[in-house]
Amino acid sequence: MEKVLIFDTTLRDGEQSPGASMSVREKAELAVQLERLGVDVIEAGFPVSSPAQMEGVEAVAASLTHAAVAALARAVKGDLDAAAKSLKQAKRGRIHTFIATSEIHMQHKLGKTPAQVLQMAVDSVRYAKDFAAEVEFSAEDASRSDHQFLAEITAAVIEAGAAIVNLPDTTGYALPNEYAEMFLDVRRLANVPPGVILSTHCHNDLGMALANSLAAVRAGARQIEVTINGIGERAGNAALEEAVMALITRRGSLMLDTGIQTKEIFRTSKLLSSITGQPISANKPIVGKNVFAHESGIHQDGVLKHRGTYEIMTPESIGRATGEIVLGRHSGKHGFAKKLSDLGYAPDADILEQAWRQFCALADKKKEVFDEDIAALFEDAMYANVPETYHVEYVNFTGGNTSIPTATVVMICAGERFQEAATGDGPVDAIYSAINRVIRIPDIKLEHYNLAAVTEGKDAQGEVSVRVSSGGKQYSGRATDTDIVLASCRAYVNALNRMQGAKKTE
Repeated sequence: MEKVLIFDTTLRDGEQSPGASMSVREKAELAVQLERLGVDVIEAGFPVSSPAQMEGVEAVAASLTHAAVAALARAVKGDLDAAAKSLKQAKRGRIHTFIATSEIHMQHKLGKTPAQVLQMAVDSVRYAKDFAAEVEFSAEDASRSDHQFLAEITAAVIEAGAAIVNLPDTTGYALPNEYAEMFLDVRRLANVPPGVILSTHCHNDLGMALANSLAAVRAGARQIEVTINGIGERAGNAALEEAVMALITRRGSLMLDTGIQTKEIFRTSKLLSSITGQPISANKPIVGKNVFAHESGIHQDGVLKHRGTYEIMTPESIGRATGEIVLGRHSGKHGFAKKLSDLGYAPDADILEQAWRQFCALADKKKEVFDEDIAALFEDAMYANVPETYHVEYVNFTGGNTSIPTATVVMICAGERFQEAATGDGPVDAIYSAINRVIRIPDIKLEHYNLAAVTEGKDAQGEVSVRVSSGGKQYSGRATDTDIVLASCRAYVNALNRMQGAKKTE
């Protein structure tokens, strides 16, 4: 079967989603997991846009062993120089240069004629060839561009040295049949030679990113540009997990394959969710909580008789825990470590010890400990693995329908002990207000708060994700606990510690 390359732009386009910014350390951590997932190309950032973007691309380039690392650059020399600099440590570097080709973009955004745009595209590809083994060219807003002009610029950049040409649906405007026709027209009119890869990059403004991506693949595209969980600008991008599982589940019809290790999909999805503090929607295709849940009696009866009656894939195929009871209060540390390994985690000694202590505390609270609980504990330990500028030593809260919610906290801040109390709209608000009195950061603001149950039942762990802002930047935090108020407290402090850690590296 022919292979479709998977180009992941979570670290670049995905990070442009509001609230999805990542630290340099988080980018490198996610990039390593993307490589473990089997992604062919990882677009690490837009180096010229900021020193943090430059540092992020450099960190990703230094962290990977075989996946190609792409750096984005406009068709101008300064951008290309920055991209080249950021990729110096990459085992496989790719400069991804772009310029808009639609009439509305050329006239109103660029103020350039088609001839000028074509020359800039050719010049940028030729220049990039001196610095990177792989050069990709993107015709921004291709789906609203004239097909004849697209073919002309495609042929020109290929002659200049571009081995990959991307024809994106930048605004999510195209219909699948229109998008497929564009690829067929460009391939025919430009006489695209064998060995040159046409690529698709689709946004989801009209909910057709995946449909358009698959239509392009059927029309000859052999690279799909995607993001984990479909994050990205505006309505997001085509989701990696959806594109990959569509190609695999419908392999008999599409006759195409990928190099993705599908059992790493769920873990990668959860890691991104933890890093960004953005929860996965329950009905999100492939990775959502409800995908393998069956409430209808007819569906339950069918699944019990044969899973294939209503499940076109299995939870195991994407590395998802099936929810069976696995461990309890009498389980040992070796059994716990083995379960983590079975779930695809490979913790170092410190993380394992921290997760084990949390498991022991959880096993005393819960009658049944599920695979999802174990995964949440490990992710919690990983996410909390940052230097503690702030540590909550004691927290107490009171409230009720006839009393004012009040909280008292005792915190250790840079070695000093502080105590504060505050009231609020509820216990969580009161705790956050008390913490703010201790830390005394004037512009600190809670931008996002989300609470989700890890499993079913009244003794389920609550997973809290928060996002705070300060100094024009946002920082995420997360924590799990059977006590949702304590989880809320720990998640907020986690975000504050991550903020302080990021500021020390700036």
